[in-house]
Amino acid sequence: MPEGPSIVILKEEVQQFSGQKVISASGTSAIDFSRIKDNTINSFKTWGKHFLICFDSFTIKIQLLMFGTYKINERKIAKPRLSLVFEDGELNFYTCSVKILEGDLNKYYDWSVDVMNENWNPKKAHQTLEKMPNIMISDAILDQNIFAGVGNIIKNEVLYRCYVHPESIVSKIPLNELSQIIAECSTYSFEFLYWKKKSELKEHWEIYTKKICLRCQLPIRCKKTGVRKRNSFFCTNCQKLYK
Repeated sequence: MPEGPSIVILKEEVQQFSGQKVISASGTSAIDFSRIKDNTINSFKTWGKHFLICFDSFTIKIQLLMFGTYKINERKIAKPRLSLVFEDGELNFYTCSVKILEGDLNKYYDWSVDVMNENWNPKKAHQTLEKMPNIMISDAILDQNIFAGVGNIIKNEVLYRCYVHPESIVSKIPLNELSQIIAECSTYSFEFLYWKKKSELKEHWEIYTKKICLRCQLPIRCKKTGVRKRNSFFCTNCQKLYK
């Protein structure tokens, strides 16, 4: 599943359609396409991994899931889940979840938990973590209600930067280190965005999918951690386990 920075890039790439009227709407999604036709897009927004197409009285929410893709002004052979055609272009989404949210978007989203939003609130993240003291930090970082937009790549890179083992229990991590993890979730997301735009993201990975620790020159372990069972890459020598 694309992480938050990739969805921000999508938002930037489709700005040509902001303010344009939808000439036709179709696709294989189970939504009412007739209400989209002849409506004008007010804006595009993102919340974490959600891509949002905003109209006057409703919003189309798109999640690209594990294998979702999109095409701007071109099409794939496969039928799109959502196809929006404009006077001078088109936008097509494939293998994704498409839903319509009615009314005010603010009733669906807490913008303060999106690590790339201007309203991101790290203090709130800290307060939420205090209410779940017994979970692994690797699970906590992937909780979209705390760190919207953070995915498995960011999780691994942040924990490596902060010298913290992914199986560490939240309440056992020193407060200064927990604060550093929270801050890095946002900081690394913007670095991810910068590197991805330059097509050099993988060149900057320090731990994700790596075999040898850059700091210790020792083998890196890969293990499915926590209840989410997502791959964690870590060095048992320099990443401290707090239990």
